[in-house]
Amino acid sequence: MKHTILVIHGPNLNMLGDREPKTYGASPLDEINAALAAKGAELGVDVQAFQSNHEGAIVEKIQQARQGFSGLIINPAAYTHTSVAIRDAILLLDIPVIEIHLSNIYKRESFRHESLIRDVVAGQIAGFGSYGYIMALDAMAHLITQAK
Repeated sequence: MKHTILVIHGPNLNMLGDREPKTYGASPLDEINAALAAKGAELGVDVQAFQSNHEGAIVEKIQQARQGFSGLIINPAAYTHTSVAIRDAILLLDIPVIEIHLSNIYKRESFRHESLIRDVVAGQIAGFGSYGYIMALDAMAHLITQAK
């Protein structure tokens, strides 16, 4: 059985490359998704990416991850610090979840230091730019193969 990993990108990540490149890097989201698909092929997993600027759409996508996905990688972006709804949706899952951030949220404004999901995910990767997504996919492949 081939595993499928869901990658959720939160609000404003559709503007990567244009939005604060010194903080978030110059890679647009389609390049990140292409790199994830290539790495997934190398690891023998399928990767399905989803981006939304809307909290409810993200919650619904997390709920859908209960069926047919082996793991979830999520960059909740600004919702990291505010969304109890995303946290509650993650609690519904019986698959590993990895939280990812392009920037190191702990070296930024103090309000960004708080992640409402940090204690309900398997791990957190922050501060490595777009390469953090590849790190997360490597980690997720390890987690799901160890779960067998």
